[in-house]
Amino acid sequence: MGLFNIFKSQLLKNIDWLDPTQNTMVYKYPMEGRHIMIGSKLTVRESQVAIFMVKGKICDVFTPGIHTLVVNNLPILSALLAWPRGFKSPFTADVFFVNTKQFTNQKWGTTNPIVMRDKDFGSIRIKSYGSFAFKVSDPKTFLHEIFGTNSSYTTESIVNYLKSMLVSGISDTIAESKISALDLACNLLEFNKVAKESVKDLFSSIGLDLTNLVIENISFPEQVEKAIDMQSSMGVLKNDMDTYVKYKSAEAIGDFAKNQGAGAIGAQLGTGMAIGDMIRESISSTKKKSDADEKEDKGAGKFCPECGAKNSKNAKFCVECGHKMTANEKPVCPKCGAEVGKTTKFCPECGTKIK
Repeated sequence: MGLFNIFKSQLLKNIDWLDPTQNTMVYKYPMEGRHIMIGSKLTVRESQVAIFMVKGKICDVFTPGIHTLVVNNLPILSALLAWPRGFKSPFTADVFFVNTKQFTNQKWGTTNPIVMRDKDFGSIRIKSYGSFAFKVSDPKTFLHEIFGTNSSYTTESIVNYLKSMLVSGISDTIAESKISALDLACNLLEFNKVAKESVKDLFSSIGLDLTNLVIENISFPEQVEKAIDMQSSMGVLKNDMDTYVKYKSAEAIGDFAKNQGAGAIGAQLGTGMAIGDMIRESISSTKKKSDADEKEDKGAGKFCPECGAKNSKNAKFCVECGHKMTANEKPVCPKCGAEVGKTTKFCPECGTKIK
């Protein structure tokens, strides 16, 4: 094979990249001393961007499609290499394919607890974990800030760095929001949106877009979780504190009675006496309330001065005849108008029967 044939075999007529992986972010096309011909075809597939780099400087960027490489569509490269008008010779350059698809289901979590100041519990430590998704939004910035001139770059190469950015951003969001632990645990969805917006700028600074952020769980120390449970119970029983106290007393007595060691018989006797007292107190309380209600029902009500019908004590109009009733009116005979008692059956003046 002659020298011309060897040189001809090193000319690239077609440049493209099929991604066989799921995690490659940047792929450097292998040149290996080969040259690119003017008129060569460059194929850029969907979710890809091709970037030409010469002498360590980023030049022209190509979006999805089939491109014929000529001087006109390589303006930056042409100016950098000072190509004359109508340049036809082969040239050398580094070609990088950048994957712009979304990289999903990336896991993150706090290696060390985040310290937050809480208005209810003071300074506490929390842990959190979740997932996120991202993609390359600015290929030139990403190559300049992160990639450099490596032969390839995968998500594993950057995911730890992104995790640290997420944890740092979420920690700052918690500190700035001054949200309490109770509100944080009850409003994860709303806090998730706020945290995503605060972290997006950090991703944008290196040419990435944070497309999704999920905070799956925020865990508190065991003592704080117990305090949260207790406060929730208190909120439910705030209108019936007496019942709550009795319940906790019975619970404590039951736990004490389970002791089968020395003094178990005494404990059981004490348990029985305590429970008996509680039952008697409960029955007495219920009976007092029932007697009070009955007494109130008997004393309640007033009679209509027009027809003598009995009405409730707060009635404004008689339920039988519709007569307007006032607080200072007294029962009277419907025929002669003489005052009668509330239990009078016949008028003492005219003998009319009182309903």
